[in-house]
Amino acid sequence: MNMQASTGNLKQLDQSHYLHPFTDFKDYASRGGRVFSRAEHIYIYDSNGHKMLDGMSGLWCCNLGYSQPAIVEAVTEQMHKLPYYNSFFQCANEPAIELAKALVDVTEERFKHVFFTNSGSEANDTNLRLVTRYYQLQGRPEKKHIISRRNAYHGSTIAAASLGGMKGMHDQTNGLDYVHHIDQPHCYEVGPDEEPNAFGLRVARQLEQKIDELGQDKVAAFIAEPVQGAGGVIIPPDTYWPEIQRICDERDILLIADEVICGFGRTGKWFGSETYGIRPDLMTFAKAVTNGFQPLGGVMVSDKVADMLLSKDGEFAHGLTYSGHPAAAAAGLATLKILREENIISNAAETLAPHFQGRLQQLVDHKLVGQVRGRGMFAAVELVRDKASREKLAPESAGAVFCRNTANELGLMVRQTGDAMIMAPPLVSSTAELDSLVDMLVQALDTTAAHYGI
Repeated sequence: MNMQASTGNLKQLDQSHYLHPFTDFKDYASRGGRVFSRAEHIYIYDSNGHKMLDGMSGLWCCNLGYSQPAIVEAVTEQMHKLPYYNSFFQCANEPAIELAKALVDVTEERFKHVFFTNSGSEANDTNLRLVTRYYQLQGRPEKKHIISRRNAYHGSTIAAASLGGMKGMHDQTNGLDYVHHIDQPHCYEVGPDEEPNAFGLRVARQLEQKIDELGQDKVAAFIAEPVQGAGGVIIPPDTYWPEIQRICDERDILLIADEVICGFGRTGKWFGSETYGIRPDLMTFAKAVTNGFQPLGGVMVSDKVADMLLSKDGEFAHGLTYSGHPAAAAAGLATLKILREENIISNAAETLAPHFQGRLQQLVDHKLVGQVRGRGMFAAVELVRDKASREKLAPESAGAVFCRNTANELGLMVRQTGDAMIMAPPLVSSTAELDSLVDMLVQALDTTAAHYGI
């Protein structure tokens, strides 16, 4: 097919046949969107040749950008050698075995076992199965209730959407009745008049209150992201995670850290749990484990849980056709090798993140900016009409949508969540490229202010 000749038809075919995730189907069928055709380093190009700096690392996953031939070569070689075989029926493949060991090597000492999935959603579904099995083997099947947080995102399968706290998803889905939610640690939104550390303790202690309400003998686990990513890059106060950890330890509650977004360097360490001193019993990973080049997710299982699973007879009746897919595992191995050998994470933490966060903090005086929040290599800029009252810029987050669209046209791919502009640039960006990102964001903010007469 001649790509140039077909480009004019791509959008029509897209609108006619392709149902996209998290999309208003009726609106998309009439207006359409962008078709991306290639990528290089940290830049993406649409079918019209429009170049954009990817300030979102794909979807929080291309931490190494798009030009990583070693990952491509690893996948290609594996496809020639063993393109697929399953992990059921006492079977395994070399890349999956090697990746399991490589993941154990980069996580904390208590993690010695891995269960592979294809996505973060499936990994969080797996967490529910692991937690249920853990307590069944102990003879405590009544411990099945899970506590999560409002505005959290843990995936979009029925189970994962239930774990998440996104109202729009819950409005469209009959979720699991044994999942419950407490407030998110978002001081700007939930406790705007409170001192941050006092607020952190207050919302953390909602976990204890919910445990008491449900009954400690019925609560199995608490699940949370170290930093809520899709919820708007919600940075918890310093007091929050130590108190959550205390409660889980004292109340015999498993702690699940969802590292799908925070993992593999985004917060400045390998995992957000390290950044915040969290000691999870189960740890969800996906996205950046393969740099987004292949679909792969999974759960790191601590010795506390694994020892129980390994101590009893009986099949764990859960699995996926593509668990431990050899080509995806090869991509994961190549990605981890680059992260280790090229000191990507330490360089991002020591050089890029301070520069990025410093530049963004300069925006706090902009007339549209109510708050700048961030950690490591991701951040959010909250838009307001009035700083003092925190009045929203426009109804239904229309102001942030306008700002996002403006940034896109300027050549910057950022995302809008609620009234915030969120960004997570690749860990291989240069400081000059980060400057370019912020400069384009400022242009978008200025244009948005003018549009709304502010």
